[in-house]
Amino acid sequence: MIYLDYNATTPVDKNVLQEMLPYFTTQFGNASSATHVYGLQARKAVDNAREKIAAHLHADAQEIIFTSGATEAVNLAVKGLYGMYGGRKKHIITVATEHSAVMDTCKSLEEKGAELTVLPVDSHGLLDMESLQSAIREDTLLIAVMYANNETGVLQPIKIIGNICKQKNVFFFCDATQAVGKLPMNVQDENIDLLCFSGHKMYGPKGIGGLYVRRKNPRVNLAAQVHGGGHERGWRSGTLNVPGIVGLGKSLDIFHEEETKRIETLRDTLENALLGVEGVLLNGHRQRRIFNVCNLSFKKVSGKRLIAELSKEMAVSAGSACSAESNMPSHVLTAMGVPEDMAKSSVRFSLGRFTTGEEIKFAIDFIKEVYARLRDQ
Repeated sequence: MIYLDYNATTPVDKNVLQEMLPYFTTQFGNASSATHVYGLQARKAVDNAREKIAAHLHADAQEIIFTSGATEAVNLAVKGLYGMYGGRKKHIITVATEHSAVMDTCKSLEEKGAELTVLPVDSHGLLDMESLQSAIREDTLLIAVMYANNETGVLQPIKIIGNICKQKNVFFFCDATQAVGKLPMNVQDENIDLLCFSGHKMYGPKGIGGLYVRRKNPRVNLAAQVHGGGHERGWRSGTLNVPGIVGLGKSLDIFHEEETKRIETLRDTLENALLGVEGVLLNGHRQRRIFNVCNLSFKKVSGKRLIAELSKEMAVSAGSACSAESNMPSHVLTAMGVPEDMAKSSVRFSLGRFTTGEEIKFAIDFIKEVYARLRDQ
């Protein structure tokens, strides 16, 4: 079975697992127990992981808040910000291609008086900077734009957006779930005020993620969404998931930029071979995207049926794992103007650390064979 769904989740790297194991057994202490060696060991492990993550983001360790994953981090960032400042500023701007975790969270605040502007994208999935500038109002509190799209891999111009937010005195939240652990990050250089990430997207464990919250220029304050003990600077109460946090830190510790070139070469090999087949089209921008993803539409064939046939030999998806059961076309592709029939015939191929050249060679031949058979029926 060939796994080409790394954007949905990744296997835990064996080095990450080895780092985590002691914190399930011999070093099982509660990081909040400061009266004995077990708790102190756990606290030290958490502090070390926090330092590693902060260094990767070019942030301060105190700016890293641990959560159960990116979805909780999104809720804490968006709802927490609105809970703190919504009495004065009620306007939120986001983008039509955002993940449902961001879109649904933003929409939920409309019931509490927030006013939401959802900006369109062009046919490549890119946000227009003039449209963004024009949408900003005196009462704009937050602009939420994802770093790398989970379905197409499209990379938004984050640094430009960050500069606009800085100039307009608007908070900037970035869903970087598909980018952290894959790309170098610098929240200072890109003027990002809040940024979320998740362990299981970067060869770490499920059930752990985090939120970067800027402390200076400007200092960001949040209204807590989970109460009960005052953990994580009072913003996210609950016993810390020490093994998960250790694994999250280690997953970034073993990040190597050189591996991206190998994966990108494999992705391009797969993509170029399939685009040479009549009826196969690329969704997204060919250059401005993350290195491991390609999203293709296969004319005259149902994506659901194609994936079902492909699943006999490989794991792929139509897009976000969160909407895998839906019969609706991808909201990302429809926002890009992809016709409904082509959106419903799309398949996302996402490669990763353990993808091999032999697997890609087999995948190309198998996909071509399956597509030709289904198209001719």
